Amino acid sequence: MFVNINGNQLHIEVLGGDDPAKPVLIAHHGAPGLGSLAEPKAAFGPLADRFRVVVFDARGSGASGDTPPFTHEQWVADVDALRAWMGVERFVMAGGSYGGFISMEYAVRFRERLLALVLRDTSADSTHDELAEANARSSDRVEIDDERYRRVMEGRVVDNDDLRDCWRHLLPLYDHELDLARVAERVANTPYHYATHNYAFAVNRLTYDVKPQLSTVTCPTLVTVGRHDWITPVSASETIAELVPGAQLVVFERSGHSPPLEEPERFQQVVRTFLDDALAVA
Repeated sequence: MFVNINGNQLHIEVLGGDDPAKPVLIAHHGAPGLGSLAEPKAAFGPLADRFRVVVFDARGSGASGDTPPFTHEQWVADVDALRAWMGVERFVMAGGSYGGFISMEYAVRFRERLLALVLRDTSADSTHDELAEANARSSDRVEIDDERYRRVMEGRVVDNDDLRDCWRHLLPLYDHELDLARVAERVANTPYHYATHNYAFAVNRLTYDVKPQLSTVTCPTLVTVGRHDWITPVSASETIAELVPGAQLVVFERSGHSPPLEEPERFQQVVRTFLDDALAVA
């Protein structure tokens, strides 16, 4: 369905029916301009037996409208408007990769709204960028092309075709087990919004740093990460877990950037156990 949220049409799916007794979980995808609700649907859709799971294409991504601004402030405001649209005061927030940025920003601005926070392969700032580049250059899967790497990481892609080409170049780095057929399928099925991507990487990431505020997060927090994640390495998740009071860190040893897809059974078990405990406390 499409819903007008803060003056922009958002493509939204609500999984798990309309039982008001079920708590709400809102899951935010990563990769602005490249991501879509397909990612959080695969990761958190199985929880629809217990939750009303809201997945959506963020402003400027997927099938949603491209009304600017593409700022963290706007994306956080859109999440809170989705909460209001669902008619709840408190909910579980989940986010992977760049969606984790928005989830943490929400947690420090609206901490009274959250029952729990689930993060996946994300970071609290950009200090891991040099390590990510070193990981990319040391991989035997891709011979990094400097110009394409710089364009995508610095938000300088020129159009959607260029963004697709850069995405195709780097995508083999993401999974622990390389499947070239899956890489080709993901490239073909990705919705491309180069202006959103450029703003996120050329503007937002330059000042992104929630480390000083993470000590104010009051809800139970689960931090998950793949051991072989090249772009948001384990050390970035360790920093989050150290700064959020009482946070639980789980490392998935046979995963890259997507434990929900690479170790789905263990990911579901870890998240369900965490949320059972968190909601019992709440």
